[in-house]
Amino acid sequence: MNQIIIRSVLILPVNNRRFVENAYRRGADAIMLDLEDSVPAAEKDSARKLVKKSIPLAARGGAQVQVRVNSEPQQLAADIDAAVHPGLDVIVLPKVESAALVKKVDRQVNDLAHNRGIKPDRIKLSLVIESPRGLLDLQNIALASARTMFMSVGPEDYCLALGVEPSSDGIEILFALSKVITVSKALGLRPIGLLGSLAGFRDLEGFTRAAERASQLGCEGGVCIHPNQVPILNRVFAPKTEQVDQARRIVEAFENGLSAGTAAVEVDGRMVDLTVYLRAKMIFDRARAIKELEEKKAKALAEWVNRQGG
Repeated sequence: MNQIIIRSVLILPVNNRRFVENAYRRGADAIMLDLEDSVPAAEKDSARKLVKKSIPLAARGGAQVQVRVNSEPQQLAADIDAAVHPGLDVIVLPKVESAALVKKVDRQVNDLAHNRGIKPDRIKLSLVIESPRGLLDLQNIALASARTMFMSVGPEDYCLALGVEPSSDGIEILFALSKVITVSKALGLRPIGLLGSLAGFRDLEGFTRAAERASQLGCEGGVCIHPNQVPILNRVFAPKTEQVDQARRIVEAFENGLSAGTAAVEVDGRMVDLTVYLRAKMIFDRARAIKELEEKKAKALAEWVNRQGG
């Protein structure tokens, strides 16, 4: 099974030592060490110096480790230089508006990885679209680097660019998120995000609805800013038990039917053809990959605890 599963991405400021040290306990599939919005301008330089040592700390629970950089030219190169170290999985590039920016980042990552003994294709990119200008050039942006694995919409900045207030149902970013999902699926990338705002971290019911709307559109995971939101994302972006059970029955019945010479079978009073089978297989395979990921995370956590003497 080589399916990459990222249901939950927990953002935390890299200059908050307590948050970094406890990140591995949160159960997130990915930890995003932030150099951008959550780090004040006056602390950017000192925050960069913390990234290298923070990467293995965040990875202790088996989570993927990401670093979000600043997109401004005066910050970008220094941020990437600070982020590209062994153990890093993803560079998160915000406010992307051109393919040229993505290509520039790709070249710098490639050079640094080569010089620092990192496997050339290990470090991936996650591109965040936060303006109509970026959305207009989305396909070229998505194709600009073979490193690109994830794409998303930054709801707060996108609303700012539109000149509107974020709403409870996220209607103002529906078009942008739908386009990001469509382009991502067409090109084999992973769309992540919420149809709604990240800011109201105490409104867990509203957060759940935003995640569910995004999942229904085709997002495969979401980003959060508080540990209490992590279990919600892990649940919403995973198949439900009854879905998995039904998918198993469909897959088994259809494959048995093929062995018997038929490509249409009945399961639970419903006719199953190739399309229904493929959808069921996708659900079943995702559930299996999630199980493997949770086992990997549990093993990494147990090994860390054992190294600390219990």
